[in-house]
Amino acid sequence: MHETTTADRERELRTLLDLIEAHPERAWTEERQRVTVLQRMLAANSES
Repeated sequence: MHETTTADRERELRTLLDLIEAHPERAWTEERQRVTVLQRMLAANSES
């Protein structure tokens, strides 16, 4: 098992945002929830 880094989270966020942008006709409910979680995690990390 490897440790998840900030760069890993940023890449995942970028990938999800690209998918959502490429196919706006889909709901992407779970993906949008994950985007919110990732944004919060990254914001919290940048504050410390």
